[in-house]
Amino acid sequence: MKSLDHLIDKRDPALPIIEKMLGEAVLNYQLLPPSTENGRVLSGLQLTTKSTLGAIAFETGGLLIDHGWLRVLGSGHPQLPRNLLDWNGGRADAYMLVADDAAGGFFALNGGGLGGEVGAMYYWAPDTLLWEPLHIAYTDFLGWTLSDRLATFYDGLRWNGWIRDLQALEADQCFSFFPFLWTREGSVEKSRRTAIDVSEQFEMNVELARKLGKGSAQLL
Repeated sequence: MKSLDHLIDKRDPALPIIEKMLGEAVLNYQLLPPSTENGRVLSGLQLTTKSTLGAIAFETGGLLIDHGWLRVLGSGHPQLPRNLLDWNGGRADAYMLVADDAAGGFFALNGGGLGGEVGAMYYWAPDTLLWEPLHIAYTDFLGWTLSDRLATFYDGLRWNGWIRDLQALEADQCFSFFPFLWTREGSVEKSRRTAIDVSEQFEMNVELARKLGKGSAQLL
């Protein structure tokens, strides 16, 4: 196991890459300062700050993007009280949860547990209950989250007045829909929206996916 000193790369850190992305961002964002737990988080993850994921984990508390719709996890912050290490503990199996959104969707870096492309980003979509490959790595994912392509990606998962509704939502909460979005009856406009803890939504997804069979969604 590498010590914290070996994980902090002072010769070729990824932070300037992240700062360049933020400087070119099309969408509004809030960069949260790192928590005092950042050293523990980085050590637990055994990532180097030469990687963008390691730099996010150590140098930031996380990112809130597009009015707080998208939450990119870092070392944690009062406004985003989850960190990459603890959030994944006992929750992810051969993948790392790195971000989530207000619609109850989850982004993960595949370590083999999701099949397909190892090292690529996947999205657990609330309207299919399936892990969908994004065919990009984490660094490109960061740039993508700050671009105008995000609106296209979320077409069909946002409703009229979603920005207004976000004002009453904390970053450790998301909207849960009923009927579920992956059913024939479900839709972001017609389903009832309820604010729940992100952890509760994740556990609900796990249980529903298990009942539906190996994470595959079927229309009900």
